[in-house]
Amino acid sequence: MLGTIVNFFAIIIGSLIGLIFRRGIPEKYKNTVMNGIALAVVLIGLMSALKTEQMLLLIFSLVIGSVIGEFFRIEDRLEALGKWVEGRLGNYGGNVARGFVAASLIFCVGSLAIVGALESGLTGNHDKLFAKSVLDGISSIVFASTMGIGVIFSSLTVFVYQGLITIAAGFVKDFLTEDVIREMSAIGGLLIMALGFNLLELKKIKAGNMLPAILIPIFYYMGQILYDKIS
Repeated sequence: MLGTIVNFFAIIIGSLIGLIFRRGIPEKYKNTVMNGIALAVVLIGLMSALKTEQMLLLIFSLVIGSVIGEFFRIEDRLEALGKWVEGRLGNYGGNVARGFVAASLIFCVGSLAIVGALESGLTGNHDKLFAKSVLDGISSIVFASTMGIGVIFSSLTVFVYQGLITIAAGFVKDFLTEDVIREMSAIGGLLIMALGFNLLELKKIKAGNMLPAILIPIFYYMGQILYDKIS
């Protein structure tokens, strides 16, 4: 869990620095910078998504994962949590929900979050999560300076998400092949692209409700392995 703990504090520190800078940045600059960040997010997601070698599995995962996510209303619950925090903060809250949801998803669905947390749980090697901590810390400075205080609360989402992956890694290690991790990362890349589109306000995509799709490749390959053993 060390890597996740470091990541948790990196986001908090970066967000605090971003909030300090936020006060002196004119609104028009914030909007332009936010558009630039959104374009970069789309590119990062596209680069990860193009690594897939199982297009049908990717489509299947998105469909099944989206149905599961819609059923549990994941994004609605994230936004409700953000709104609750916003209400508690009063005049200091601003649009907490927007920053919280966007930053949570960006920090959670990338390949480093998945691979780093798995490696941390399986081998005790935290190098990838340490590298992610540096990237997230820098990113949170920019995000917090443009999206506000909601970004700092995404640290809690990252802590829970990566912590659960780290703990669960030992139970599914036999199924975490290179193919599985690649497809999980590709799906995560598509969700990152969706976040980029949301930030550009081109179309509202409930990327949060698609989060379960990232886990579908594990169950697919588990079924494939069990089928091969039976046959």
